[in-house]
Amino acid sequence: MTTGLSLHIGLNEVDPARYEGWAGTLVACENDAHDMARLARAAGFEPTVLLTPDGTVSQVTAALGEAAARLGSGDILLFTYSGHGGQVPDDSGADDEPDALDETLVLYDRQFLDDEVQQAFRAFADDVRIVALLDCCHSGSSIEIPGGTDDGSGRYLPEPQQRQLYERDRGFFDELRRSLAEDGSADGAPDALLVSACQDNQVASDGPVNGAFTEALLRVWDDGAFQGGYRDFHRSIQRGLPPTQSPNLYLTGSPEPEFLAQRPFTV
Repeated sequence: MTTGLSLHIGLNEVDPARYEGWAGTLVACENDAHDMARLARAAGFEPTVLLTPDGTVSQVTAALGEAAARLGSGDILLFTYSGHGGQVPDDSGADDEPDALDETLVLYDRQFLDDEVQQAFRAFADDVRIVALLDCCHSGSSIEIPGGTDDGSGRYLPEPQQRQLYERDRGFFDELRRSLAEDGSADGAPDALLVSACQDNQVASDGPVNGAFTEALLRVWDDGAFQGGYRDFHRSIQRGLPPTQSPNLYLTGSPEPEFLAQRPFTV
């Protein structure tokens, strides 16, 4: 018997005390987390849901650490995030960031670097299948997002706040990157599959009930009626969204072809 664990994070706002007065209020992110947890439970996963104030760095990393301790070869982790996406300059000039930016998940208490996501995924045993679904702006490669303006409907940390927060937190992120690079230098990228809400140069739309990406995903999944692999799943979601929001299929490490060909959410 294989085991499936899932973690679903939905943030309708962040702590303004940690983001220089910006709350980043959204509408549909908690709904997205609940709906993805229902999908996961029906598919045989054991879901954990973290909503707005519980979507902190410590709680997210603790939940991922607990999952890594439980899952072994052949098991599966499903990780979903719905909220704001952002980026911070990567002044270290790492080779894996050709745009000199680190993509971030805008968690309740601070931005969570893509390097930190990778570090958490590295803790999983070899041959654990990892699937990440990110409904946030500029998320095309967020497990390994560039500027723009926020018209109020996008899930993007606006540039003025980005600049202000980066100047405040530059020293912290520089030290964090150094620590992550030392810890992960010998391990390489974890084997993981990302289906994101949009490309790196696009924004993801919020909605009255679900985010546009999550709404399209749920429609394609059709309560489990979908047949096909992850590539077909990605293409079908893509057809349900406008060209201004094109979901991305992105791989790190070397996921097995058999994994990519599986019906999504197969435990």
